[in-house]
Amino acid sequence: MLKQLRPALVMIVAMTAITGLLYPLAMTSVSQAIFPAQANGSVIERDGKIVGSALIGQYFASPGYFHGRPSATTGPDPADPSKSVAQPYNAANSMGSNLGPSNPALIDRIKTDAATLKAENPNAPVPMDLVTTTGSGLDPHITPEAAAFQVPRVAKARNLPEDRVAALVSQHVEGRLFGILGEPRVNVLELNLALDKLAAG
Repeated sequence: MLKQLRPALVMIVAMTAITGLLYPLAMTSVSQAIFPAQANGSVIERDGKIVGSALIGQYFASPGYFHGRPSATTGPDPADPSKSVAQPYNAANSMGSNLGPSNPALIDRIKTDAATLKAENPNAPVPMDLVTTTGSGLDPHITPEAAAFQVPRVAKARNLPEDRVAALVSQHVEGRLFGILGEPRVNVLELNLALDKLAAG
């Protein structure tokens, strides 16, 4: 019996050490050496303070900021922790709405959001990503079209010329990875930080 237990125990200890300690330490060391910014969360700083991550969206409600995609994430209700309430971009509870395309609640929400956006910019079609959520609810990017759609509202709220705000959007369009993967996109947090800088002067 001991003859059979000994190899099993040795294997458990060895594999625990290799996969639970050595491998994670090696990967952490390599990632810190090669990609330190990404390994530390792709944080974005302003004036020496961490204001967010390039990988996780934030909720901007003010008309003077560009808005990201709608987020369906929830969190505990402060008044009653047994209930959930909407908490957009709650990184502790990544989730989608799980509503199908024929769900009346989803259809009504999209119609309401589209009407609100259309009132802000009646001269342009409402981009799809401004009324639909993602599977994670944390997407930090919008399409260049979605950013351009918001230029008139943001420029008016900031009392800035539309062409300057539009030029700022163009400067923040990220291309396809290696020129072929993904789609052009705009990081909303980085764009809004640049907008603050532009407005400050």
